[in-house]
Amino acid sequence: MLTRLSLLVALACSALACAHGSEGEPGTTAAEAAAPPAPPEPSTESKEVTYSSGTTELKGFIAYPATTEKRPAVIVVHEWWGANDYVRARAKQLADMGYVGFAIGMYGNGKVATHPDDAKKFMMETIGNMDEAVKRFDAAKTLIASDPRVDGGKIASIGYCFGGAVSLHMARIGTDLDAIASFHGNLATQKPMARGVFGGKIFVAQGAADPLVPKEQVDAFRKEMDDAGASYEITEYAGAKHGFTNPGATENGTTYNLPLAYDAAADAASWQKLTELLAQTWK
Repeated sequence: MLTRLSLLVALACSALACAHGSEGEPGTTAAEAAAPPAPPEPSTESKEVTYSSGTTELKGFIAYPATTEKRPAVIVVHEWWGANDYVRARAKQLADMGYVGFAIGMYGNGKVATHPDDAKKFMMETIGNMDEAVKRFDAAKTLIASDPRVDGGKIASIGYCFGGAVSLHMARIGTDLDAIASFHGNLATQKPMARGVFGGKIFVAQGAADPLVPKEQVDAFRKEMDDAGASYEITEYAGAKHGFTNPGATENGTTYNLPLAYDAAADAASWQKLTELLAQTWK
């Protein structure tokens, strides 16, 4: 009985070894057995791009998902610091989700600030000429819509701080976008949205403890959206300050005595809201 059992075990082990292959056995050569495993395929690809609006050279960063199918694109508009590594990381996150992420530069010539004085200067120069700012955004939108890996009829825009205000402005003037998301962006405007001008979805994420966007401004925004008949959602995160999605916000706030702070919980919750918004927009 024991001999018969041992024989059955031996046969089973032999069959298993043949199925998986081993050095010196059929199905696998010695070289193949010794070779290291192939590296995993990259989940995303990315590239730098240069384009222009009039005589102004603009620089951007595009991240693609690993697919040959045309995918929706999400424009990412930077904080007042400019198109730095933070918004590039957001573009990569979007590519990981299956979208083409395009981190655009609104300041021209690839300008990026590391000090608030420079950031304020660059931002004020841009919002001081919103007609030109719109042209720069439109130039980025035209570029990404014509990308062979993008479904040009499916484009959204998200923005942080200054970029949130820019994205909302594009909605207010009726830019053809499927969705808009603003994270700790300024909500005030001198040109409220007209009724029916924007047919896309809008999501706004605000820090409830953000002194740069007080409650009065949030309430005025709600009324503006209601009057315009917009499809919108605004979420305020308890205790969150300005810049709550940026891991570098706390250090910048401490260094420059600004009301900035990262809030991991609010960051994760607001990104989940964006994930749901995009999924609902492009079902």
